[in-house]
Order: sequence, then C-alpha cells, then structure tokens
Amino acid sequence: MALDVKDFSVVTQKIEELAARCKDNKINDALYDKYEVKRGLRDLNGKGVLTGLTEISEVKASETDENGVSHPCDGKLYYRGYDVEDIIAGFNADGRFGFEETTYLLLFGKMPDKQELEDFNAILGEYRCIPPNFVRDIIMKKPSRDIMNALARSVLMLYSYDTKADDISLPNVVRQSLQLISEFPLLAVYSYCAYKHSYKGGSLIIHEPDPKMSTAENILHLLREDGKFTALEAQILDIALVLHAEHGGGNNSTFTTHVVTSSGTDTYSAVVSSLASLKGPKHGGANLKVVDMFEDIKTNVKNWDDEEELTAYLDAMLHKEVFDKTGLIYGMGHAVYSLSDPRARVFKGFVEKLSVEKHHEQEFRLMCNVERIAADLIAKERKVYKGVSANVDFYSGYVYNLLGLPKELYTPIFAIARISGWSAHRIEELINCGKIIRPAYKNVGEHNSYVPLNER
Repeated sequence: MALDVKDFSVVTQKIEELAARCKDNKINDALYDKYEVKRGLRDLNGKGVLTGLTEISEVKASETDENGVSHPCDGKLYYRGYDVEDIIAGFNADGRFGFEETTYLLLFGKMPDKQELEDFNAILGEYRCIPPNFVRDIIMKKPSRDIMNALARSVLMLYSYDTKADDISLPNVVRQSLQLISEFPLLAVYSYCAYKHSYKGGSLIIHEPDPKMSTAENILHLLREDGKFTALEAQILDIALVLHAEHGGGNNSTFTTHVVTSSGTDTYSAVVSSLASLKGPKHGGANLKVVDMFEDIKTNVKNWDDEEELTAYLDAMLHKEVFDKTGLIYGMGHAVYSLSDPRARVFKGFVEKLSVEKHHEQEFRLMCNVERIAADLIAKERKVYKGVSANVDFYSGYVYNLLGLPKELYTPIFAIARISGWSAHRIEELINCGKIIRPAYKNVGEHNSYVPLNER
C-alpha cells in the first residue's frame, strides 16, 4: 500500500529506534587526537589545512614580523591581489555599481577597462533571461518553502535546456557560468514570488528584468511590486554582493566547488552542490540566525541603551540560558579573521547611512553595543586562540532587513553573489588540476567474523 502523503514526513517510533542504533557507532573523540586528525580540516588554532593553491582571492588575518613570528592583524580581503576595500572605494567614487566589475575580475584575473566592462555588462544583460515557460512549468508548479532548494531545483532543470550541458571545455563552462550568474537573481526572486503566492496568499506579480540595470537594481526591481527603490538601497545591496562574491578556496561551499569539479561533472551539478553547502546554517544561513537573535534581544531587553541590562542578557545567552540556548552569540567570530573582518568593517559605514535613511538609528546603536559587549564577554569566557570580532553576517542580515527583503531570500542573495566566486574557482580547478580530490579517512572500527542469519 502506498504511503499517504500526509504521513510522508512522520518520524515513527520504529524510525526513532533505528536512529538510536546509529548513536552506538559514535567514534571515540580521543582517537582524533591519537591519529592527529585535523577535524574540520583545521588545526588547533583554527588555521585551515593546506589542500590547494589559488590566485583568485586571499584572506589575511595575521602578519609575520622580522623574527618570523606571526601576529594577528586587522583582516584584509584581496580579490586577484586587489584590496576589496580599494575596489569598493573606487567604483563608489565614480558613482558606479561594482558587482559586475568584481565578477569580471574574479573570472578573468584582471580589472576590465571601460570598453571591456561595457561589453561584459551587455553579455550579462543578454543572458538575464530564462527559457520560455520556465516560470510556469518549473517554478510555479509545486513551489518550495525553502528558496535555496527551489534555486537548486531550477539550476538542475536548466541542465535539460542546455544541449551542451556535459561539455566541460573552457569556452562552454565560461558560457554556462555567465548565464547562471545572470539567471540567479531571476530564479531566486521568482521562486520567492511563487512561494509567497502559494503559501502566504500573496499576490503574484512577475516583473521582467531590465538588461540595462545592474544585478543589485534588478533584484530590487524584480522583488518589489512597484519595482521602485532608492539609489542608496541599490548601492548598499551592490556592496553586499561585492563583499559576498568570494572568500577564498577553503570556505565550505567553494571547497565543495573544487571537490565536485575535480570529478569531471557538469557545471549545473557543481553549482547545485555548492548551493547545498551554502544553505547550511553554519555557512550561508548564519545571517538568518543573527536577525532572529536581534529580534529576541529587542523583545527581552527593555532598555536598549542600558549597557548593564544588555550585558546581563548577552552573558545569559553565552551561558545557554536564553534565546536558542546554544551558547552562541551569532555574527561574532570567524574561522579565519581575528581582530576584524574587513567585510564587516566596510559594511558598517554604509549600514549607518542606511539606518539614517530608514530612521532606524536606535537599532543601529543597539547593534554597535552588542558588537562591543559580546566581543569582551566571549574573550573572557571562552578559550579563544585569536581575537573575537563581528563578521559580515553580523551586519548583512540587518541590511537586508532595512531593505525590506524577506528572510526567505537572505541566503539566496548570498548565493547570487557567491556564484561569481564559485565560477572562478571551477574554472581554476579545470585549468590547473587533473586529479580527483581524494583525501583519506582512517578506519578505526574492528574487523568481525560473519555470522549466518539464523545464528545471530
């Protein structure tokens, strides 16, 4: 008999019992030390195990003095050797949007001149469309409650429309990459519109993209019913895309790109693998936790400007007494950066401008206080081998909230940005490596003699 659809997701008592048996197979933590396993591919100090080489970006968190001793420093992020802070300052000084220029830099290893940038924007504009009836046949039929899953499904379906889907020659992969970079905003926003209509009873309004608009402008244009936005809103969203476009080869989703690409698989499968990684709350989903945390703080702290009250509540959060009781203050700390995350540093100034435009100055002040107090509390309470500072997720969720973006799109917007970096790394892997990535896992289980079924 077929399983009734309403029972499809039920965890039965029998399943609970089977799950309990899985726990009997937990590996003794002491064995990881015995065999010198770098859990999470990181050493005790949080430094990643070297697994590859890249020219795409550099994440700098320390400096070496004349004696060869390494010291923490203010974080720096370089795209193809260019300081990301200089890149942002450059296009802002010209009053331009920078995400497309940044994408060109990441993919091709050089800054475009004026004509190259115009030609590149024209290509992206031309590709900013999806196949006929795709919205009706793929996106609108059985919308997903999670937009990241909807985005992944749409990318896999695009494989069916590509007559050269499995061709991993360089020109074809570049073509596929540019198409996906251009299509991601449409796939994400249209998936959200379908979700809102189906699950929340919202009106269904589908805007056509404007090929002359930037990626940031198109996101706001597609999402808002009237298609309108301010210049500052588009500017800050553009900066958010630039800051999230790339962050080294070792972050989980980008490393996934390298691993999957090394198998020789197609572009669509590689991108979906990276999307699956980014969806995780420990990675791309972290900014959602920051927003939820601040909603909790605003509800339970009566006076946001009372540092004593705020400190007491954050201390309780750290001791697993309030909020989600994990002991985490979300948005604080980073796997690599110590003294500061350059992305958070850049973001903070623009966030303040937006908070003024939106009349949310008190909220911004609360964020600054939480950032400062939380860093002190964590440093005192936890065994930290490096400094603690706010990371980019600390501010990005707040920015998206000020922009009126729905929570369901926070992580997809991260994906819209990061596919530029994934594409660059996929191309780099195809050019430089011929071996499938194959690390080792040591078996620590015992050998057993087979016992016939009737004797067990």
